Amino acid sequence: MSKLVRDAMTADPRTVKADDPVVEAARIMEEEDVGSVPVVAAEDRGSGQGSAHDDSGRVATKDVSPAYPDEPLDEALEQMAYRQVRRLPVIENDRVVGILAQADVVQEVKDKKAGQLIEEISESRA
Repeated sequence: MSKLVRDAMTADPRTVKADDPVVEAARIMEEEDVGSVPVVAAEDRGSGQGSAHDDSGRVATKDVSPAYPDEPLDEALEQMAYRQVRRLPVIENDRVVGILAQADVVQEVKDKKAGQLIEEISESRA
């Protein structure tokens, strides 16, 4: 049986709302020692936490392709290589339930496959 995304992903990542200040995302990244924090839809609230210029949603990557917990890990790896990304959010029931990171994958796949993945992600497509 092949491995699934859920076998390699980091479960229950911290998230920020799109209208949360960028400094909140930076604080979480530092606390959790991670390279990214998923930005989820803003709640319909007038929090006044930050100005429209420093909302996390303004700096977040908009064109994100997710992985799914029961998706074969090989398919998610192909997507990472094709998109040349080091992380994929893992979505289930319209919720971020995990992050699949290059570092997680390296621990789960054979050395040759991990090396190939890193090479494909890092390859320049000029």
